[in-house]
Amino acid sequence: MSIKTKTIQPEQVQEEYRIGTDYKRQLGDRGLYEQSRINERFYSGDQWYGVNCGDSRPLVRYNVIKRIGDYKMAVVGAPPVAVRFSAEGVPCTPAVQEQVARYRNALRQGAGAQHLTPEVTAQAMAGALTDYFGTTAKRLKLEELKQRVLRNAYITGTGVLYTYWDDRIRTGLYADEARTTPVRGDINAEVLEIEQVYLGDPTLEDIQQQPYVIIAQRRPVAEIQRLAKACGCRSWQMVRGDEQEGKGGHATLLTRFWKEYGEDGTPTVKAVQVCGNVTVRGTWDVGVKLYPLSLFRWEEKRHQAYGESEIPYLIPNQIAINRTVSAGVWAVMMMGMPMMLVNGDVVTQPITNDPGQVVPVYGTAEEIREAVRYVEPPAFSAQLNTQVQSLIQDTMAQAGVNATLLGDVEPTNTSAIIAVREASLMPLSMMQSRFYTFLEEVAQIWSEFWMAMYGDRALKISEEQATWYMPFDSAACRDLLLSIRVDVGEGELYGEAKTVETLDNLYKSGVIDRKQYLSRLPQGTVPRLSSLLQELEQASGETA
Repeated sequence: MSIKTKTIQPEQVQEEYRIGTDYKRQLGDRGLYEQSRINERFYSGDQWYGVNCGDSRPLVRYNVIKRIGDYKMAVVGAPPVAVRFSAEGVPCTPAVQEQVARYRNALRQGAGAQHLTPEVTAQAMAGALTDYFGTTAKRLKLEELKQRVLRNAYITGTGVLYTYWDDRIRTGLYADEARTTPVRGDINAEVLEIEQVYLGDPTLEDIQQQPYVIIAQRRPVAEIQRLAKACGCRSWQMVRGDEQEGKGGHATLLTRFWKEYGEDGTPTVKAVQVCGNVTVRGTWDVGVKLYPLSLFRWEEKRHQAYGESEIPYLIPNQIAINRTVSAGVWAVMMMGMPMMLVNGDVVTQPITNDPGQVVPVYGTAEEIREAVRYVEPPAFSAQLNTQVQSLIQDTMAQAGVNATLLGDVEPTNTSAIIAVREASLMPLSMMQSRFYTFLEEVAQIWSEFWMAMYGDRALKISEEQATWYMPFDSAACRDLLLSIRVDVGEGELYGEAKTVETLDNLYKSGVIDRKQYLSRLPQGTVPRLSSLLQELEQASGETA
């Protein structure tokens, strides 16, 4: 299969980058860049930015935007997930599963490689990738990356995870038995802001159908020059910083990805890096068939590749809440500590308003009565607090958050609370499904890199009992068709309470014994549970 690689000039990439920035500036009423900055300020609590109210008035913040976002992000991202690979087109009978189990156990015990049938090999590799995904997820701190993707999606509308091959990573493996040739290079991942990602056709929702994708990254000029020099760029000294105030030491590095197709229609991803009019790194083969970016959109829009945040629609309510609460606090302060008027001709010394202060006053009795007095504040409506609380509750309810979901209820009836909570969580199920699809795309991209870049190396498998390595030949597995499924664990707020209640009923009904009851309790419920189970086994053995 031959693929004719086309040459991409820096001027073309810069023009495509300019078109992408112009498009983002036209999104919405304020453009993507400005709206994202506003959303960030309101989420973080800087909600009085640009309002010249002085220092005399209390500027109160009741941040409902952050509370709504934190809750939804927790619901979507908190449940533990496990990614499972399976080989399509290969039978997985009980006999095959038994052979795979024996093979894995032999490797776990330190035995060498064995001759396996193609079916057993395929299923063994799929199981190894399932375990190795967890190993890689721990190495790359996927849980932290997921949180950052969710936060970016809530604030800007779109979260992006970028996977790339990093030659600098040390694996601890060696290509020879003498351990003289270390194996270097592995996948790495980085969370990108949507402001850094530019899609060739912003009306296509599927990123894999994009004609090209550009990533813009701010880098020190010296770093870009080192990269260009290492890639053989003769004009690496021509890399200059951006001509913008305060950014002289940095420049924008543009990485353009596109797909080229062979005679059989198989795609391969190509890339080029440019900075200004300098080609920092010439066209190279990324080695995968998919764009190495995974997108999660908070809210989807038809014929729009970029997602949409709900914060712009919460900002008017947030402003009204802050203004109303601030007005109420100011009114209470004026009633408790009203403004004082002092006749400077009669009272000659400073007034500190301290309790018991003696104020010498000189003049007639009338002048003394008028020397110091308080300004009566306007009438304060007692309904203001009720209106504020109603506005807060209505805002959060319209956003899909209520007191039951936030846990602001007395758990006197767990079953009723669970029922109400499950009904309230139904609107978020679609968002959860999109997030799990995002994780499946991440797993698909990782498997593409493993198949294309690993070559002949062992996969690290970490288990509770031991850590061992499974032989892996990426060339032999490159044609393996993998199916990916995300399994979601228990992540409900009342999951443990519900579990304990169910176990109590089963134990009282005699369906399970005490050993079965204790072994199924949520982790951490009973301290030193394993020792307790061993003691029960010993006691039952002595009784027998």
